[in-house]
Amino acid sequence: MRTLRLAVSALLVCVALGACGGGGDGTSTPTPTGAQPVTDLPTPDSTPTTGPVGPTAPTQSPAPTRPGGPTKPPPAGDTTLTGVVTAGVEPNCLLLDGYLLIGGPRDVLAAGARVTVTGRAQPDMLTTCQQGKPFVVETARRT
Repeated sequence: MRTLRLAVSALLVCVALGACGGGGDGTSTPTPTGAQPVTDLPTPDSTPTTGPVGPTAPTQSPAPTRPGGPTKPPPAGDTTLTGVVTAGVEPNCLLLDGYLLIGGPRDVLAAGARVTVTGRAQPDMLTTCQQGKPFVVETARRT
């Protein structure tokens, strides 16, 4: 009797697992949310699609002019942000327009200061701050 219960239990488990795998004919069945499961990985030669995914990156603006002569523009690929620095939720975290300021002179970059910073967004950088897109500051000045 015990063997019969064990065999029936094993059979039920096999049927349940087989039902989870879909039809077995290579086609995928929709999930309860209607989405198709991912079955193929992208190949190295495939081109990813581009388009707006989240907030847009800041636009590059020309370097401000100073009286007395021309200024040199920021290096190619750099972005300039201007605004008021705010304190983040974590200690020593400073934000400017949704960007987490990494590096730069801390005597210039202080909460409440109106500044212009030049640098690059590094969205893949890991930080201990829990907000803002990391922005590596190359130059900073109060405005």
